[in-house]
Amino acid sequence: MENQFEKNQPMKMQPAKKQAFNPYLPSWEYIPDGEPYVFGERVYVYGSHDYYNGYVFCMGDYMCWSAPVNDLGSWRLEGVIYPRNEDPLNREGKMCLYAPDVTVGPDGRYYLYYVLDHVSIVSVAVCDTPAGKYEFYGYVHYEDGTRLGERPGDQPQFDPGVLTEGERTYLYTGFCGRGDKSRKGAMATVLGPDMLTILEEPVLVVPGCEYGEGTGFEGHEFFEASSIRKIKDRYYFIYSSAVMHELCYAVSESPVSGFVYGGVLVSNCDLHVDTYKPADQPMAYGANNHGSMVEIAGEWYIFYHRHTNGTWYSRQGCAERLEILPDGRIPQAELTSCGLNKGPLAGAGEYPAYIACNLFRDIPSIYVGDNRFPKIMQDGRDGDEEPGYIGNIQDSATAGFKYFDCRGVREIRIKVRGYADGVFEVRTAWDGEVLTSIKVQYANVWEEYSAPISIPDGIQAIYLTYRGGGNASLLSFALL
Repeated sequence: MENQFEKNQPMKMQPAKKQAFNPYLPSWEYIPDGEPYVFGERVYVYGSHDYYNGYVFCMGDYMCWSAPVNDLGSWRLEGVIYPRNEDPLNREGKMCLYAPDVTVGPDGRYYLYYVLDHVSIVSVAVCDTPAGKYEFYGYVHYEDGTRLGERPGDQPQFDPGVLTEGERTYLYTGFCGRGDKSRKGAMATVLGPDMLTILEEPVLVVPGCEYGEGTGFEGHEFFEASSIRKIKDRYYFIYSSAVMHELCYAVSESPVSGFVYGGVLVSNCDLHVDTYKPADQPMAYGANNHGSMVEIAGEWYIFYHRHTNGTWYSRQGCAERLEILPDGRIPQAELTSCGLNKGPLAGAGEYPAYIACNLFRDIPSIYVGDNRFPKIMQDGRDGDEEPGYIGNIQDSATAGFKYFDCRGVREIRIKVRGYADGVFEVRTAWDGEVLTSIKVQYANVWEEYSAPISIPDGIQAIYLTYRGGGNASLLSFALL
C-alpha cells in the first residue's frame, strides 16, 4: 500500500539532530492557529493560546516558540510575548486574544495584528525583535480616524492575516457563518507605511458560504482563518472553509483581486486523502482549523492544529510537508506523526502515544466531541508538564502512527492502564492483517505488556486497535 514516503521522487533522508513529532511542541502545550515564519536562522510560530480543560477558545496570553531551521525537533519557549491586558480595551483581561499574525514593517520592526473576542476592530502591537515583548501600537483605521470595523457597512473584523511588500501592508480579515448573509467573505484592506492607516478600502477576495454559488469555491467557501503567503509571483490565500476541518488555498497574481480556488492543503480529520484509505473516511476527530505555509531550509510545510481532550478548546499545533508543483498547484498533505522530521521516524525505540495521527472507532465521525470516542489527554491541570496519552479507549478504538523506517523489528511493547480486559491488535495498515495481539488486564497504574511480532522491513505505519471490555489508556509503545 502506497504512502507518501514511497513515491517515485526520492526522499531527502538526512537525519535530524532530534526527531520531530506531531504535535511539534511539548504534549502539555496548546498553541493553535499557528502562523510560522523564518526570521534569520530560526522558525517562529505565532498563535493563540488554549488551555488544557479550557472552556472557551484562546484563554491565554500570546506565547511564542521557535526552533533552528536545521533542527525542527528542538523547540524553545520564547515566553509570553504579549499579555492580553496590554490592549487598552482589555486592561481587566476579560477578553480573549484570538488568532494573530505577524509581519515585518518597512521600518524593520515586527508588527502583531490581532482581534479581541468581544470587539470587531483590528489591534496592532510592535516589537524590535521577533519574540521580544510586544507593546500596544494602535488600531487599524481610515484616514479620518474611524476604526476599521466600526464604519457603517464594514464587515466584522476577525482572524487578521498580513503581508507587507515595500511600504504597503495587505490585511485580510473575515468570518462567515452559515445563514448569515450580512457577511460576504474574506476582505482585503491595504495599509500604509505606518501599519495602521488605510490606503485602499476593503474589497472582497474570497466568497463566504452564503455567496459561493457560481464562483468555483462551492463546498469550500471561506469561513475564517485568513492567512497570506507569496510564492514567486503568486499570492496564496490560505483559509478555513465552511466545513471547518480543512485548510484551503486560493491563488492570484494580485493581492487584492482575481483569486481562484486552488484546493485543500490539509484536513485535520484527513478527509479527501485516498492513498491509504477511502477518500470519504475520516481518520481523526476534526473541528475548526487554522494555520499557514512556510518554507524552511528549502522544504514547504503546512502548519495546522488538531483537537484534544474530546473538546474544541484544547488545540495543539501540527505540521506536514507540502509539495508545490511546477504549475503552482499544491496536493493535499496527509496527516502523519512525523511532519517536520524530513522523513519517517526510526523504527526502533519507545514513542509516546500522543503522537497518534489517526484516532477513530468503528463509529465514524468527522468532528470531535462525542464521549464514546478516544481522545488525547493528560493528567493534571493546564501548565503541568505531564506527558500526553490516549484515553477513553473502548472496543474498536484505533490509534495510528505514521511513519517508521522499520528494520528487524521483532517485538512490540505497550504501556497501558485502566479498567480494561482485552487485547490490542497490531497492524501496519488500518485494515490490514493482525500481526500480533497483546493481552491487557485491569490496572490503575501504567503497566507494560509485550508480544513478539515480525514487521516487514521498510517504511511502515503502526496501528493499535483495542478489542475487549472496559476503558483503557495508552501511554506509549516501543519497537524492538
